Amino acid sequence: MFKKSLLLSIVILGSSESLFAINAGNYASAETLVILKPTEMEEEAVKNITQNLLQNHYRKVSVNDSLSRQIFNRYLDNLDGNRSYFVASEVESLRKIYGSRITSEFLAGKANAGFGVYNFFLKRAKEKMRFMKAAADTIHFSFSTPETLDLDRKADPWPSDRRQLVDLWKKELKYQWLNLKYSGESNTTVRGALAKSFTNRLNLLNHQKPEDAFQAYTSAVTTSFDPHTSYFSPDEYENFQIDMSRSLEGIGAKLQTESEYTVINEVIPGGPVFKSNLLKKGDKIIGVGQGSTGEIVDVLGWRINDVVKLIRGRKGTLVRLNILPASQAGRGPAKIVQLVRDKVDLEEQAAKKSIIHVNGQKIGVIAIPSFYLDFDAQQKNTGNYTSTSHDVARILNELNAEHVEGVVIDLRDNGGGSLEEAVNVTGLFITTGPVVQVSNATGGKMVLRDEDRRILYGGPLAVLVNRYSASASEIFAAAIQDYGRGVIIGERTFGKGTVQSLMKLTRPFAFFGKKPELGELKLTIAKFYRISGGSTQHKGVLPDIIMPSMIDTSTIGEDTYTSSLPWSTISKAFYRPTGEVNQEEITLLRKKFQERSSKNHTYQAYLHDLNVLNQIRKKKMTSLQDSSFKSEIETIKQIEKLWVQVPDSIKSLNKDVLLNQSAAVVSDIAELKAIERHTVIRTSPILN
Repeated sequence: MFKKSLLLSIVILGSSESLFAINAGNYASAETLVILKPTEMEEEAVKNITQNLLQNHYRKVSVNDSLSRQIFNRYLDNLDGNRSYFVASEVESLRKIYGSRITSEFLAGKANAGFGVYNFFLKRAKEKMRFMKAAADTIHFSFSTPETLDLDRKADPWPSDRRQLVDLWKKELKYQWLNLKYSGESNTTVRGALAKSFTNRLNLLNHQKPEDAFQAYTSAVTTSFDPHTSYFSPDEYENFQIDMSRSLEGIGAKLQTESEYTVINEVIPGGPVFKSNLLKKGDKIIGVGQGSTGEIVDVLGWRINDVVKLIRGRKGTLVRLNILPASQAGRGPAKIVQLVRDKVDLEEQAAKKSIIHVNGQKIGVIAIPSFYLDFDAQQKNTGNYTSTSHDVARILNELNAEHVEGVVIDLRDNGGGSLEEAVNVTGLFITTGPVVQVSNATGGKMVLRDEDRRILYGGPLAVLVNRYSASASEIFAAAIQDYGRGVIIGERTFGKGTVQSLMKLTRPFAFFGKKPELGELKLTIAKFYRISGGSTQHKGVLPDIIMPSMIDTSTIGEDTYTSSLPWSTISKAFYRPTGEVNQEEITLLRKKFQERSSKNHTYQAYLHDLNVLNQIRKKKMTSLQDSSFKSEIETIKQIEKLWVQVPDSIKSLNKDVLLNQSAAVVSDIAELKAIERHTVIRTSPILN
């Protein structure tokens, strides 16, 4: 029954209008129609997924037409976010045929509608790849003609007809031509490289399996509840476990799939990516090459497991990644990054100290790349186990011995880690009290406290954050801010204030020796709240003194996800602010920073270049004229060369404009406190 209705829908959705050819040969040649349908394992898995989402997810969602629309729209955005496979009439047909079935199928634990849409997507995607391959072989472009391409079409309507669609394909091909021309890969011709890329992608489309459709559809379903809920197939979960254990040699990054891209989801402190500082969260990997001369294999549209297999390898071997940097807001060109495979070095992820001299004062800096903890050693009660709080305590003792006048805690790019360690590190700066509140789906609340009354450091303090500071980093920064213990500097943090748990999906029993595993579901089950009552979710932590980074904040952060849980409040925890820095003092510090930075030529040059970069990022259209395209690319490259940090600690410290400005703010706090200590208010008796 399903197969018959699916075939009927494809006939309805098929277009009798011939594609607009440009000497592209027989790109629309007949093909064998392959109909993907769910496997027995996938049908069982989707029932488990549905049950867990409805019963255990933090967000209680009503299963109605609104949910159907959300899942359907998200699914189409994931498959055709740039509106370059379907035309408007096809989208409406898909909506009528499948859109209304999603809710009933969701409750029944079925995925037939998802497979129906995916099968039609494959049909149109193959047509596009055949066209692009044929065009790449024969087309001749004029790159002197003023012409533009809209790089972000998610909010745009789908093309009204096939002619508009093919015009868009031509512009995309022209853009890819220019992108490849300026990418730095000069050992091959642009025409040949593009033709090969499209051939490879067509081959991938021709070898799609049910798991590809299932993953694409379940991703749309799970992320309709929130962006951090996801399903792992048994194979994907095996890769996830390897990443978590950090035992396999590779590049030290967690990857995820977004549409047809493999995206850096997390940089693991201590790994090759972290040490090189060449990749960031949100960067898209579009090609992988082995060694210094091996061919860059186009991985656009690949299964993530297959991409991971290409990237992993023996320690000491070289891998080259072709990436689209998140900092460029999707604008070319792609960039080749070389990395030497290695295991994650736990010492490299450890907190590190440095000292900056400002106005004759010594300001200590503690860079914390993550909130790490050796859980196994802690459970075995070895005593001297590795943890962030142990390392930071040792460094604070060293800085106290060196008589620093203030401390900067650098949490830039710190994506989180151990909640326990976030609490313990906070405890090094306060006497005792609550640090964070956790609320579960049933309204239950737990308050995590620092119980140790010792303070290892009580002097002037600042916490430097950026858009990549997330989760445990936000808990620490929020607690320091709520207690009035220090000043938060930088830009608004990521805004991830949710807790996830892994749930194993299993069959009730095994049939004839079949494995009972159906995969794992990563499910959002709780929310973090500040001790002052507000959540860090969605909004993040707002700095007291704003210093913007080079990160493209329009594409990075919890608020960029359409399904992220909202900001909310609960009751305050009982705590007594330390009052080390009050609002009046923050206003004064902000004024002093503005006065000083306005006269600082380096900082003003940095702000100027950041503004230029943001203007480029904000452009809806990119030029397809060679001279304009090249000029824009050279501008981006020059700005990144000037301001993006290189993995050379001494050189980076001197070049790090934001860290040096933060140290100057801490110096201001130290001077302010010195004045307060030496100001003696004397009262005399009134003599009559």
